[in-house]
Amino acid sequence: MGLGGCIILIAVGAILTFATDWHMHGVNLTVVGLILMAVGLIGVATFSGIARRRRVVVPPTTPIVEEEPHHRHHHTGEGYTDGYGV
Repeated sequence: MGLGGCIILIAVGAILTFATDWHMHGVNLTVVGLILMAVGLIGVATFSGIARRRRVVVPPTTPIVEEEPHHRHHHTGEGYTDGYGV
């Protein structure tokens, strides 16, 4: 459940607690709304804690520069000697 889901839980809980006058037999909508708001707040706190850990700044390291491999040709006396031969 992401941050959006937590905010939806808080909103639905607030609607059930403060904006409804329904009376259901065996269900107290005020308590259900308070529970939904509490779960939403716990989710927001958990999500923000995880997001804060993800944003840890790592200091930059020295870039690694890889050198081109050097091809060494042994001169055997055959072929070209200007770098184009074998």
